[in-house]
Amino acid sequence: MTAQNMPADTVSLHEVEVPHDLPEGLSLEDVVEFFHSRMKPYHDTIEDVRRGLDYAFSDAEGKGGFLVLALQGGAMVGGITILNTGMAGYIPEHLLLFVAVDPALRGRGIGERLIRAAFQRVDGAMKLHVEHDNPARRLYERVGFSNKYLEMRRDRS
Repeated sequence: MTAQNMPADTVSLHEVEVPHDLPEGLSLEDVVEFFHSRMKPYHDTIEDVRRGLDYAFSDAEGKGGFLVLALQGGAMVGGITILNTGMAGYIPEHLLLFVAVDPALRGRGIGERLIRAAFQRVDGAMKLHVEHDNPARRLYERVGFSNKYLEMRRDRS
């Protein structure tokens, strides 16, 4: 039975605080590739995904975080990466860095389960960045995120 044919209620969630917590048969590079490829067209480079996961697994002061993976039949079908910002107040304590669900399983509540599992793990506020035309924006609003600020950047190119 393929992931497309399996019911969404067969998905289990697995928390990962350090790389050795990854499920058997799943490497850090597999997770990097999953996030990179399943977030398209709103994806980051492989290098940026790897840096994000390295930050999540860092034990340096003010850094760290965790992943929650959605597994179905032993395969990764979704995941969320939460970073600790080391801040509070104006800058929320946590950043939802990546959330991705296998395209064949989208719309079945897996993304919402991942986000709600992350909410249960953290104290304090959480923020995320989402492009205005990303359809996942509706999910983020439904689970309680709101658009408080307009982000502006100046890149040094």
